[in-house]
Amino acid sequence: MSARILVVEDDQLNRFALKKLLEKGGFTVREAEDGRRALEVLEQETVDCILMDIQLPIMNGVEATEIIRAHDGSRYNPKTPIIALTAYAMPGDKEKFLASGMNDYLAKPTTYQQLEQVLRKYIAKEKL
Repeated sequence: MSARILVVEDDQLNRFALKKLLEKGGFTVREAEDGRRALEVLEQETVDCILMDIQLPIMNGVEATEIIRAHDGSRYNPKTPIIALTAYAMPGDKEKFLASGMNDYLAKPTTYQQLEQVLRKYIAKEKL
């Protein structure tokens, strides 16, 4: 069984490249172009981890994370690991995103090795 990853990224080229990279690593990938669409996907299916961009149209990654974390579990699993995957790399950014409820942080650009390493921390071994 392969782990299911939700990639939330507004840039189509970045989303495509990330999807192909993850699929090559054996992951099943769902996509969303903004935070609102990510919530719609999560209402329909369960994922093992979310890679969440921060700067998104309609609803940003922090807002979507806060909604997921505050939920009672009837529509979204509030315990789903959420990894910030963002170009925000200034001092204090990582701490701000973790304080919003995200589990971890990767600065763009990232390598597959960095991505795989952080995913292994949050996804059960039997799904990898």
